Amino acid sequence: MYDYLIVGAGLYGAVFAQKAIESGKSVLVIDKRKHIAGNVYTEKIEKINVHKYGAHIFHTNDLSVWNYVQKFAVFNRFTNSPIANYKGEIYSMPFNMYTFNKMWGVVTPEEAASKIAEQRKEIIGQPKNLEEQAISLVGRDIYEKLIKGYTEKQWGRECKELPSFIIKRLPVRLNYDNNYFNALYQGIPIGGYTKLVENMLKGIEVRLGVDYLENKDELDMLAEKVIYTGAIDAYFDYKLGALEYRSVRFETEVLDKTNFQGNAAVNYTDRETPWTRIIEHKWFEFGKDENGNDIPKTIISKEYSSEWKPGDEPYYPVNDEKNSELYNQYKKLADMENKVLFGGRLGEYKYYDMDQVIKAALLSAEKELSK
Repeated sequence: MYDYLIVGAGLYGAVFAQKAIESGKSVLVIDKRKHIAGNVYTEKIEKINVHKYGAHIFHTNDLSVWNYVQKFAVFNRFTNSPIANYKGEIYSMPFNMYTFNKMWGVVTPEEAASKIAEQRKEIIGQPKNLEEQAISLVGRDIYEKLIKGYTEKQWGRECKELPSFIIKRLPVRLNYDNNYFNALYQGIPIGGYTKLVENMLKGIEVRLGVDYLENKDELDMLAEKVIYTGAIDAYFDYKLGALEYRSVRFETEVLDKTNFQGNAAVNYTDRETPWTRIIEHKWFEFGKDENGNDIPKTIISKEYSSEWKPGDEPYYPVNDEKNSELYNQYKKLADMENKVLFGGRLGEYKYYDMDQVIKAALLSAEKELSK
C-alpha cells in the first residue's frame, strides 16, 4: 500500500510527490491525460518546445520558490514583453511611455500623466462595472483600443456586465519598461516545462490515462491518503451544481518560414478579430534549438476564449460572488473528507500563477509530512 495516491501530474501533484518521496514516503501519481505536466505541458515539434495549453512564463518574487525550481531545470532569461495589435496599430504592453507616445504623441511622463488624469474625470464616484473601472484607471482612449475588445472576447460578456474587481489594478508605467511582470525572477525552463516536471517526478511511479473518478473505489484502496488536484465539484459529482470556468481553444500551425510576428505573444485587442492572441512558440527560447542553432520553421497558436462546458478543459475560474459562494459550500464538504486533501487550481477553484501553485504545494506538503 502506498502512503499517498496523487491525482494529477501537473505542478501541484509533482511538487507534492517530490517532497513526499524526499521524506521517505511511497507515492503513486496518476493522471487521466496521456502525458505529465498538466497545463504546463510542452511538446517538441520541429525542434520547438510548443506550449500545448497556452503560454506559460515563469515569474516570481519568492526566492524560496525560485530556488526550488532551479533544482529541476536551468531557466533562460526570457522576459515577457507582449505587444497589442489594434486593427494593425501596434502598442507596447504593459501600458508604458511607448504606449502613451503612440496613443497621444506625448513624450514626457508629465504629459502622459496629465492626459490620463484628464480622461479619468469621466467617471464620477465608485466604478460600477469593469468599463468604468478601466476608464477610471487609464482613461477612455486606452480602454477603447487596448482593453475593451480583448476583455469582452476573454470573458464572453460586455465590459459593462463584468464586475469591476476583475481589473482592480492595471499596470501603468510612466517609464519605458516593457517587462510585463514586476518579478525579480523570470524565465522559461530550457528544454521546456515537461522536462522540468519529469525531473520532479524522477524515481516516482506514474500511471497515465487513468481516470480517478471512474475508478475511485479501487484506487482509494491503494493508498493511506489521496492528494486530489482535479475539479472539486466533479469530485462530489456536481451535487451542489457545477462551478463555472472560461475555457480556451487553440489552433496551432507549423509555418514554413523563420519568423511570423517577431514576438512570443501578440494580443489582438479589437472585438472583430475572433482570437484573443497569437503565440509564436520559438521566441520563448529566442528562436534557437538546444544547440544554439536558428530554427528554420516556426509554430504559431491562435487562442480563442470560450464558455466552459463539461468535456472542455477548464482554465479560468469565474470567481464572481455566485461561484465563490458555491465553492465555499464544496469546501465545507471537502473539509469533512478525512482521507483526501484538495489542492491546485481546480481543487481550490483559484486562478493560480505557476509560482503560487508551487508555493501552495510546498506548504501543504510541509504541513502534511510533518505530522
